[in-house]
Amino acid sequence: MTDWLSRHVPKIVLAPTFFAVLLFVYGFIAWTAWVSLTRSKLMPRYEIDGLIQYDRLFSNPRWDTAFNNLFIFGALFIIISMVLGLMLAIFLDQKIRIEGALRTIYLYPMALSMIVTGTAWKWILNPGLGIQAMVQGWGFPNFKFDWLIDPKMALYTIVLAAIWQASGFVMALFLAGLRSVDGEIIKAAQVDGIPTWRVYTAIIIPSMAPIFLSAFIVLAHLAIKSFDLVIALTGGGPGYATDLPATYMYAMAFSRGDLGQAASSAMVMMGVVFAIVVPYLYSELRAKHD
Repeated sequence: MTDWLSRHVPKIVLAPTFFAVLLFVYGFIAWTAWVSLTRSKLMPRYEIDGLIQYDRLFSNPRWDTAFNNLFIFGALFIIISMVLGLMLAIFLDQKIRIEGALRTIYLYPMALSMIVTGTAWKWILNPGLGIQAMVQGWGFPNFKFDWLIDPKMALYTIVLAAIWQASGFVMALFLAGLRSVDGEIIKAAQVDGIPTWRVYTAIIIPSMAPIFLSAFIVLAHLAIKSFDLVIALTGGGPGYATDLPATYMYAMAFSRGDLGQAASSAMVMMGVVFAIVVPYLYSELRAKHD
């Protein structure tokens, strides 16, 4: 009896979680894929009608705007967050006296929810309340910083807020990587008279390639599923200027009552996530197998 319990108790304990994940994750993914192939509107229909929803999706100018915004937002968000995070990590790696306080300050934004971040930056960037009003109050009446209401610049306000939120997390990843580098290698390079900047660019940073990849995966995932930050900061506006696929999906599902469109956009988003995550998982598994 004891042997039977030792073999089967872990399975019994994990069984409810396994079936819950199977139903509420993979089951609803399958349901969404099915609905994306139907003419579902406010209520789901289950008669498959081919790829009509995908044809509608890719011929919709609003979806084109949302998808293009995703690439602009994602590229700027990932690149700037990684560069800024690396610079902050290198700065803290110099073992300055107030490292603990600075590390806490840099990491603090990550402790906030995206809704809080979006709301705070909405106040900061509001032309009537934030930076523009403050500078004009200092005696510069011609100063303008109205990105929040400018259709051409509003997307960059989301980039700004997202970088502020995520760069501290990226810094923590890179700092852990920097601290894991063998100190003897660095000392040997310094004895040979190699400048510090050259030590970082030629020895330390190239050895952190797996951390760069991990940071990229995390940031790409955050960019693709960005919803609450956009809703809190711009609501997708002005007009559709800051629409992203996640906000498009939400609008189709809950504002327009177009369940088929929401499902098809969700499947395209999942395809983008898979295109990023699956090669990473494959490389990791292959490396372990080798």
